[in-house]
Amino acid sequence: MIDQSALLESKSLRDSVLERTDVLDRVKALSLLPDGMHVTTAMVAAYFGVTTDVIRQLTKRHREELEVNGMVVLRGSDLRKFESDNVSLSLGSHPQARRSLTIYSRRAVLNIAMLLRDSDVARQVRAYLLDMEYAARTQPVENPPPTDIASLDDRIARIDQRITHILGKTVVPMFNALIATSGEHRRELIELREDIQNVERKLCWHHRRISTLEGESPTDQVRASIAAMTWQAFERHVADLLRRDGCMGVVVRQARSDRGIDITGHTADGRSVAVQCKNRTGRVSVPSAEMQKFAGAACAIGQVDIALFVATCNFSSEAQAIADLSGVVTVNRDELEAWSAGARLPALR
Repeated sequence: MIDQSALLESKSLRDSVLERTDVLDRVKALSLLPDGMHVTTAMVAAYFGVTTDVIRQLTKRHREELEVNGMVVLRGSDLRKFESDNVSLSLGSHPQARRSLTIYSRRAVLNIAMLLRDSDVARQVRAYLLDMEYAARTQPVENPPPTDIASLDDRIARIDQRITHILGKTVVPMFNALIATSGEHRRELIELREDIQNVERKLCWHHRRISTLEGESPTDQVRASIAAMTWQAFERHVADLLRRDGCMGVVVRQARSDRGIDITGHTADGRSVAVQCKNRTGRVSVPSAEMQKFAGAACAIGQVDIALFVATCNFSSEAQAIADLSGVVTVNRDELEAWSAGARLPALR
């Protein structure tokens, strides 16, 4: 396993993982300016839990590297244009005259996470990056298919997976950000996002069909992947599924004292979402006591529009009855596997 100090010291290692900006939201929600692409120095400092002076000193020491990765200092007409397009609470409703403004792309923020030593959030980001890098390096290399046709099918499947990844991790979040800040074009953007998600689901279906023709069982693959997850990884997996289905502001609490709520967020149309995750093995079912606890917790935190109980097992008849009475949406093992394989969860539509 690579030590975190390697990221702090090696620019080449930092450059190799800069595309993985999705880890920022896995650790903590990163609030963006209305353009859906940038943050200010103050917003970067708030994300990492440090002062703005710490960020400014770091950018001075690593200016060249950060500028390559999306840090920009705006002045003059560029600054005035940017401020007029991004008047919000983030910049101030009546911004005072200023000579310059430094803004950062998500890539630049990830770059800072790999340079910032004294921040718990930055350390968590680096830990995620190194876990992903380790998994990529230790993954066994598959033998090439024996025929040209099989090789072509394999390449097509890999292209499908790559396109699906781009749609789910880049295009859909971009639409989420646009929808959150849009006015008169909100409905058109939601419809466009639906089209993109339909393409994503069709590609997932296409990949499953190819796997079935080749004698593989996509359901078994998904089930094995979920079974291998720790409870923390399972919560992150469910959070990724929520984001894939268009949810925004998704926060994974990942604490034992979460009072029954593991994940919170909201749909693009503003409905609040609270999620409880249970990663169980074997034939154990969710008992009524745990359903009662979650239903009570969802009520205690205020009005929750969508309360989801996601489990890797089934629910007892008593637990399901309590869920039906309290309005909790249950997602059992079979529904979770379909959701993980690309189907959209009906409750989030």
